[in-house]
Amino acid sequence: MPNKRACDLSVEERLEIIRHLDFGLRLSEALLVRLAASSTAIDYRRRRFIYRAGDAADALYVIVRGRVKLCRIEEGTGREAVIDILPAGSLFGESALYTAGSRKNCAVTYENSRLLRIPVGAFKGLMAENHELYDYTFRLIGQRLERAEGRVADFALDAIPARLEKLLVEFSDRYGVPETGGVLIDIPLPHREIASIVGSTRESVTVRLNAMRREGIIDFVNRKILIKRLKSIAAA
Repeated sequence: MPNKRACDLSVEERLEIIRHLDFGLRLSEALLVRLAASSTAIDYRRRRFIYRAGDAADALYVIVRGRVKLCRIEEGTGREAVIDILPAGSLFGESALYTAGSRKNCAVTYENSRLLRIPVGAFKGLMAENHELYDYTFRLIGQRLERAEGRVADFALDAIPARLEKLLVEFSDRYGVPETGGVLIDIPLPHREIASIVGSTRESVTVRLNAMRREGIIDFVNRKILIKRLKSIAAA
């Protein structure tokens, strides 16, 4: 089976999707129609590359449904460093806006996903015409840079348990769903993925998570993490 396939969505259907996105709320109807006409809807199966390091940086993407993992893979060893896991509604691939070369990172579907692909020329044209879209994109890039800088600082200053606790707090904020017993991080997080984010090994992450479970801080529910004592982690 192919890794991806084009969706048979009409311009009107693509327009309706974009209209409800964060940045779509900032566009006039005429600009929305132009963006919808220039975009392409694509379905990807789970764990498929959307782009790899070295691919041309020629488009931005919007996650219509599913989640996407941004990562960097070391050439030769295949070791992976996870940069982020993005939910539906996210815009990514923004490096196409400020580089004329190739991608440095990879984007991989975390689950079966549907994306809108927007050629970088079309997106830049809209940014030039709409100041709110320009500001939105500028803030998005700044927020991701700030998050990346925070992770670098954590690697330098924090031990692995502290990095892990910070990640759980961050993901509870981004993906948390209130449950009777606490806050469920509503995304499957294999230990190897967590290890790639916090810069550790799967074995070390497993040991620490099991210790937190014995202490009654977390629990595991259907391959997801339930945080039972979020305040204590956040305070730490």
